[in-house]
Amino acid sequence: MPWGLKRYQDTGQSHFVTFCCYHRRPLFTTDANRRIFENALERVRRNFRLRVYAYVVMPEHIHLLVGEPARDTLADALKSLKQGVARRLIGNANHFWQERYYDFNVRNHAQFVEKLHYIHCNPVKQGLCGRPEDWPWSSFLHHATGCEGRVEIESEWAARQRERAAGRLCQAVELPHSSQNRA
Repeated sequence: MPWGLKRYQDTGQSHFVTFCCYHRRPLFTTDANRRIFENALERVRRNFRLRVYAYVVMPEHIHLLVGEPARDTLADALKSLKQGVARRLIGNANHFWQERYYDFNVRNHAQFVEKLHYIHCNPVKQGLCGRPEDWPWSSFLHHATGCEGRVEIESEWAARQRERAAGRLCQAVELPHSSQNRA
């Protein structure tokens, strides 16, 4: 994100977030490093009560589709995430990640679906796999099948599972922005 741009947080909107490794170095090329990122994302999700709708771990960058955290700000949650990963992988938060991050406010259902699709198709577009389901370092399989991974994903699958656990099955849950006017 260029310097001087204003972030619009505390809006109740979802956020499409991208951040990169320092000088776009491919620091997520091993399963172990990718697992460390996923575990850190789950820790931040729980600690900040952050809704994670989608994510993908690419070799040199990360994409997230998240809500605003119930505790603190999105910037605080991302800072904790980036510092935690850097400490576990190289011990130096200053040279693992590029400073700052790109943040796009998702204002309607069409944008939400567009960003969800972009995140899950990114490994295919970059030539890392042939199909989204072949890249295990994303939330695609959860959205396609409901199977649980290292990161709890906010979805209709998860909402139904919570209802079953509570002893009541609800009707289909709409994704964010679905109650807004669709263009």
